Amino acid sequence: MSLKVFDLECASGHIFEGWFSGENSFDKQAEQGLLTCPVCGGSDVHRKLSAPRINLGKAQPDHTVTASAAKQQAHEQAQAATSDVAAGSAKLAQMQAQLLRHMREMVRSSEDVGDRFAQEARKIHSGEAQERLIRGQATIEEQRELLEEGIGVMPVPDFLNDDKLQ
Repeated sequence: MSLKVFDLECASGHIFEGWFSGENSFDKQAEQGLLTCPVCGGSDVHRKLSAPRINLGKAQPDHTVTASAAKQQAHEQAQAATSDVAAGSAKLAQMQAQLLRHMREMVRSSEDVGDRFAQEARKIHSGEAQERLIRGQATIEEQRELLEEGIGVMPVPDFLNDDKLQ
């Protein structure tokens, strides 16, 4: 069975790959709301336009070949290209999974300071509080102010917080 690889994008603009048994499989899963973004968990996912990748290898000198030999060579090249894409996609999926595991571990090891996030971040930055990883809630305005003060902050999607899942 051959798989179709589609470039997908969620409503937040995150781009990722999806592997499907065919175009109908994508359509059915999309209709049923089964597709979600691996970054933000959003379920408004659509296909992006993408061009097929064809790996023809190094340029070969001109040869006269029979139609059946040309067909066989094209088939072998298509199989090699599919294999290259699958290996690259598997490596990308492995890297994404490793990154998500690392991010979840960082969230797990951080202290939840709730709605005191901005105040606690400022205390840590100024040395008034112990240096540590924290997480919590901050308004967009508070986030902007912290960034202007040189305090690095980053929104963390809920799906990375195992506490929210329990």
